[in-house]
Amino acid sequence: MFRPVIQSTPVLVGMALFNILMFVIASHSQITVKSRGYDLKLQAADQMLQAMETLKNYRIGSDGIFIDSTNDPNETALIGVQFGPITTDEGDLDAKLTTLNPNFAALVVDMFVNLDLQAGDTIAVSLTGSMPGANLAVLSACRVMEVTPVIITSVGASQWGANDPYFTWLDMESVLINQGIFPYQSVAASIGGKGDVGKGVSLYGRELLWESIYRNNIPLIQEESLVAAIDKRMQIYNEYRPIPDYSALINIGGGASNIGPSINSRLIPDGISYPEGLTKLSGQSVVREFSRKGVPVVHILDIRNISRIFQIPWAPIPTPLVGEGSLYSTQQYSYWITLICLIFASGSVIGVGIYSHKQIKERMATYEPDSIL
Repeated sequence: MFRPVIQSTPVLVGMALFNILMFVIASHSQITVKSRGYDLKLQAADQMLQAMETLKNYRIGSDGIFIDSTNDPNETALIGVQFGPITTDEGDLDAKLTTLNPNFAALVVDMFVNLDLQAGDTIAVSLTGSMPGANLAVLSACRVMEVTPVIITSVGASQWGANDPYFTWLDMESVLINQGIFPYQSVAASIGGKGDVGKGVSLYGRELLWESIYRNNIPLIQEESLVAAIDKRMQIYNEYRPIPDYSALINIGGGASNIGPSINSRLIPDGISYPEGLTKLSGQSVVREFSRKGVPVVHILDIRNISRIFQIPWAPIPTPLVGEGSLYSTQQYSYWITLICLIFASGSVIGVGIYSHKQIKERMATYEPDSIL
């Protein structure tokens, strides 16, 4: 009885096994693809880890502080208190813990690389005391990429941030400078809080914030209105470099002068924004003034959203190792191995089909049915 090879059980089993083999080979052909800026990201994360350890050792050595391992499970000594005299607003503890991951510096490098920042570029930086981890990440990225930051700080901090009145963000800056970790210091500072004048903070708290600015020898920004405070900041930035010549504005936190009316916190996307994407901002703000001059903006505020965008762990315990995560590399299937396996697998099916068709055609040409007569 005639049966083409495509109907042969051994041939079909052989084809199935061969195609399974091709699938196994292709599925095991994954290769590690390093991300753009891989080496810089590693260096920045190492730099941030060094900065964190320096601040921790300083606090333990000089202040003898007690680390609250419940609220600071990784014992960074950089988590503040929930309530304190210089606390300006509510804060998310898990968000603060998320930024105290050295790989957060790699996240900032990723944005800097996407902005095509080069060694020698100058950026404007607006910091608050609310997220010292994010502040350290930005300075670490600047250090390894040789980018110069012009920094203005709002010293007040939300819950769990740098809200120890005797170890504010400006104090941290000074420690890091004295220890040779960073060469960067704020060129001016305000007390921060609502209206950028500490509204909602007690008189005692405002005095502690003023004291922090004075003991770190930072020029004080203290204007009668928010608009005047914004104008003062723009004036200071412009003194160091004409605004259009800045390569980017980096804003960390929700400083009143930096983002303006509270609605803007929802209108400014997290991550990189270009001027054409910030045309709907309300009122006056540092972000709006820079975008009007054609300067791109990096906005770091909603840490949960940023953790989703950049696939970094949320409030990780323990502190992740430097180099962990998709910011550094991804696993991809080898294009050529997968293509070759597909060709062989397809070829086996097509080859058997063509040969079977040839068999059937030859059989039809030679077949002579018996006469019924």
